[in-house]
Amino acid sequence: MHNANASFPRRQRLAVLALALTLLLPGASAWAAEVPPGATGLVGKLPEHHITADHSKHPALQQPFASPQEVTKACLSCHNQAALQVHKTIHWTWLDPADPTRKMGKGGITFNNFCIAVPSNEPRCTSCHAGYGWKDKNFDFSAQENVDCLVCHDRTGTYKKFPTMAGMPVSEPTKFGEEQFDPPDYNAVAAAVGRPTRDNCGNCHFYGGGGDAVKHGDLDSSLHTPKREIDVHMDVKGANFTCQRCHTTDVHFIAGRTYKEPAFTERKSLVQDDQVKRIACESCHTATPHKAGHKANDHTDKVACQTCHIPAYARAIPTKMWWDWSTAGKKKDGKNYKEKGPLGKPVYDTQKGDFRWEQNVVPEYKWYGGRMDYLLLTDKVDPAKPVEINRVIGSPDDPNARIMPFKVHRGKQPFDPELKTFVVPHLFGKDDAAYWKTYDWAKAIEAGQKAVGLPWSGKYTFVETAYHYPITHMVAPKEKALQCADCHSPAGRLAGVGGVWMPGRDASSAADTLGWIAVIGSLCAVTVHGILRLNARKRNDG
Repeated sequence: MHNANASFPRRQRLAVLALALTLLLPGASAWAAEVPPGATGLVGKLPEHHITADHSKHPALQQPFASPQEVTKACLSCHNQAALQVHKTIHWTWLDPADPTRKMGKGGITFNNFCIAVPSNEPRCTSCHAGYGWKDKNFDFSAQENVDCLVCHDRTGTYKKFPTMAGMPVSEPTKFGEEQFDPPDYNAVAAAVGRPTRDNCGNCHFYGGGGDAVKHGDLDSSLHTPKREIDVHMDVKGANFTCQRCHTTDVHFIAGRTYKEPAFTERKSLVQDDQVKRIACESCHTATPHKAGHKANDHTDKVACQTCHIPAYARAIPTKMWWDWSTAGKKKDGKNYKEKGPLGKPVYDTQKGDFRWEQNVVPEYKWYGGRMDYLLLTDKVDPAKPVEINRVIGSPDDPNARIMPFKVHRGKQPFDPELKTFVVPHLFGKDDAAYWKTYDWAKAIEAGQKAVGLPWSGKYTFVETAYHYPITHMVAPKEKALQCADCHSPAGRLAGVGGVWMPGRDASSAADTLGWIAVIGSLCAVTVHGILRLNARKRNDG
């Protein structure tokens, strides 16, 4: 372990040692993977795609539609394999495709520390499902007409699912809070479909967890039309990338979701393989993205590009960092209430408890090999210390691992102290067991556990938890990237990352000794040389 309180003279010695090593080893830049001969550091922007069909002229889309499922049936009259493809994707199943037990994922028995879990809360949660009607465990996942084509392919900006109707749009004008929802003009929407835009993806992913910027920290409404300062890739006046520019798609399977199966398994550039998934930065920028000889190129086999190029997340909109369910249920004058904090976000909500929001957040850093391990509702845990709901898998010994930035969302949530397992509360609904109706934790937990088919001892407490999100969006302009001293210092950003020796951060008595030997030896040599020259001049002058 390094000494975060190392003295200033020691830092001076380390700086001298680093300089000496740099001078002695000018060719020590073989850490990073090599780029093929002739390759440049950046693969250029792809050309615009052109649509080859005018959907407004298809007779199948000109008929009157009484329901969104009828629109899907019309789509399938031409795209007859599309729904079957969607059925195999994580956007449909909400399950880890690599898990044969079908337990890993929101559609299984994983959970988080936001609204906790889907079972018993389906009509609210599945407003962001790519389908229609998942209101309980009896949903027909095999029905092709239940696939929602429009949520991803609408280009009018008028198609919206209602937040509490299991993925369905409204059939008559309806308000949700202050927001108005109108029935879609299905003919107009279907006639204007196209490839997904950032809005299509963002309408769900920017608002996960029940609001703008709640979950991810690097995904929020600022990315609908971002400036360069927010994201250099999605800058509307620059590259203006859509999500699928990196999240490549194959038969409706969209790359990028990480469970125990990584989002990508090979770090290749498009120069090496033009069919590679473009999730990794190296896909376009190669493994040596900087100019030849630049020291930063020597870091790419140990440090993720995001570590330096995303110095902070939630740069435009605050993100939620703490959620304490144990304080929920308090009322004022017998009524629910909310309190706003200094960032303009709620810091208390009767329905949900206490929150903490932060802006311009410095990430936490961990070794990450592209995989995450998730607790299941059946896993027994020790609540004596904060519990990691999902664990980042990676180590310095893993050749695929890099030091990666993360958002860590913390909070408190219900827990069974006898069975030592986390529990599902039934939050949403009109029945008396729904927590948001009666604020009775016992009834809510009993109903939630029954819905997921798991036991409950009848007792509950609240346990602190942590949930990790990789930070990979909101890439800042290059002039905002981290500098060497941000990490190479005793109290730098990587102070808590082990498994690697870092000049300027870590002390080594052996290295210090060698460094001082080199320095003293150099000083002695210079002194002897100076004395010899002085004596020689005196003899010549004499």
